[in-house]
Amino acid sequence: MRILMVCLGNICRSPMAEGILRKKSLEAEKKWIIDSAGTSNYHTGEAPDIRAIQKAAKYDTDISGLRARQFETSDFDKFDLILAMDENNYNDILNKARNEFEEEKVRMILNFSRPGKNLNVPDPYYGGDAGFEEVYKL
Repeated sequence: MRILMVCLGNICRSPMAEGILRKKSLEAEKKWIIDSAGTSNYHTGEAPDIRAIQKAAKYDTDISGLRARQFETSDFDKFDLILAMDENNYNDILNKARNEFEEEKVRMILNFSRPGKNLNVPDPYYGGDAGFEEVYKL
């Protein structure tokens, strides 16, 4: 299984989700490939936000070595499942899909824990510690 997490800048939500799923896949002895990207190029090459790194570390999840990158159309070829953190990014990803097969790979991440509700993972960038805690727990 190859899974891509996607948010806007790839420095808060999607790297946290990548780190969490990598940890869970190792614990479950799955050989999944997990990555993350952003729909924008605002932070390409940057490490995750220090608050995301610190929050993940609190739960024994190391995301400090990750680097932001922009989502590319070729990601549809590389991944089986593309998980969007919110509706805006979901729509941005779908707009890059070349066909229905690629569109079917895109899902809202919280639909796995709250089926059919299409809930957004809130962007904690402008929030404090509580926002990063909420995102980690979601």
